[in-house]
Amino acid sequence: MLHIGCHLSASKGYSHMAKEALGMGADTFQFFTRNPRGGKAKDIDEGDIASFLKIAQEENLHRILAHAPYTLNPCSSDERVKEFAHMVMEDDLMRMEYTPGNYYNFHPGSHVGQGVEKGIELTSSLLNKVLKTDQTTVVLLETMSGKGSEIGKTFQELRQIIDCTKLDDKLGICLDTCHIYDAGYDIVNDLDGVLAEFDRIIGLDRLYAVHINDSKNPISSHKDRHEKIGQGSLGLETFFKVINHPLLHKLPFFLETPNDNEGYAEEIRILKEAYEY
Repeated sequence: MLHIGCHLSASKGYSHMAKEALGMGADTFQFFTRNPRGGKAKDIDEGDIASFLKIAQEENLHRILAHAPYTLNPCSSDERVKEFAHMVMEDDLMRMEYTPGNYYNFHPGSHVGQGVEKGIELTSSLLNKVLKTDQTTVVLLETMSGKGSEIGKTFQELRQIIDCTKLDDKLGICLDTCHIYDAGYDIVNDLDGVLAEFDRIIGLDRLYAVHINDSKNPISSHKDRHEKIGQGSLGLETFFKVINHPLLHKLPFFLETPNDNEGYAEEIRILKEAYEY
């Protein structure tokens, strides 16, 4: 079975997102933990959580993926921005335990001129403050395109963050197809080679989820502009290879393409029809 979902608005609650996903033919979904451009989060509604957990059990929903806001930058040079990142991630991970055993994804951050090594040090420092031994949530570092001063654009940088984090058993990777292609990893012509390199540097046991996005730009562009699947530089056949790859096909895939729900439903249909397992 293909575990596939898309990005949904959390404004109406967990149970609404679950029903919305199921209505599109999905068995999972991704959502922002709070305003993606700000810091405010909705109050926890325990009745809604209970309803969601019931639906998830009855409908065999796969693990869901929460996404930190874009404004979270753990390796900023601004102390207030770093404090905000600490507050948000600590609060998010506490809230995630209301729906235990799921995933929390974040962008490793931008070093804003301090250098890659300093960025890695600061991001790892935040993780060392917020990760707890008893948490059930796996925190995922997202592969980045290398736009501006982003860290996490290479497998080596992600490996360094993991190596500097004490509770590294709580860490994994979310591979974004648009991002790694824009960063220079040729998954169109050499998916096997890219995965072999990932395994050598990070380890495929660290790969927990995949963001399925085409790219508006060519390889190594470092632009990070998502496109609908099959309408960008990666092409539809690449996504068929990704979802059917023997090393990837059991993972959950999350669409972040520029779509409405009707468009997501169509992409989900296309991918499910192409799934060979």
